[in-house]
Formats: sequence, C-alpha cells, structure tokens
Amino acid sequence: QVQLVESGGGLVQAGGSLRLSCVASGRTFSNYALGWFRQAPGKEREFVAVISSSGGTYYAAFVKGRSTISRDNAKNTVYLQMDSLKFEDTAVYYCAADSRDIALRVGRPDYWGQGTQVTVSS
Repeated sequence: QVQLVESGGGLVQAGGSLRLSCVASGRTFSNYALGWFRQAPGKEREFVAVISSSGGTYYAAFVKGRSTISRDNAKNTVYLQMDSLKFEDTAVYYCAADSRDIALRVGRPDYWGQGTQVTVSS
C-alpha cells in the first residue's frame, strides 16, 4: 500500500502561483511514478502531469509551460508548481502513484490521495 497526502492548495488570484505537495508513505517511493490529476465541479477527473521513477515528465496540454512537476525522493514528496493560474484551473487536485507511468497517463493509477482544493479568483 501507498498512502498519499496532499497539501498546498488554497485561494489565489488569477495570474498567481501555488505549489502543491504530496507526501507518500508505505512503499519504496523512488520506485513509483507519481502524478497529479484534477477535478473541477461538474467535470470528470483529468490528468495534469506525471513524473516517472527516473525523472521523466509529461504534461497535459492545458498546463504545459505553466506548471512543473518534480520529486524529492529523500523526502518522499512530489510537487506541482503552478504558475500563471487561470480561473479555469479551479479544481480539487489529486496526487496519484503507480509502479508504471503509463497507468498515470491513462488515468488508472493504483493509489490516490484525498485531494486538495485550488481556487483561482478572476
């Protein structure tokens, strides 16, 4: 089992920045691909970004150039730095983990966090 706990969400004005964090426990963190998803009110959960166990990254088109995913294996933590936030970025952001990064890309990871709310005011 892998437990994931997100933090760092909050209220920010459009154009601002937030850094989300997700601390993992339970298994060898460095062996897992980690990702972020989001779900806006009335919409389905969607993929945001993934970082593989080797550090390779992949982003959804709507955040590419505005967000950076990174990981610190010593701290068992994955981050999502979000800049130039837009009103439409308002959503609950979820951390996820899987031994295979493809599982994250297709939205079917084994492990999910509880989510952290990001609200962007226009």
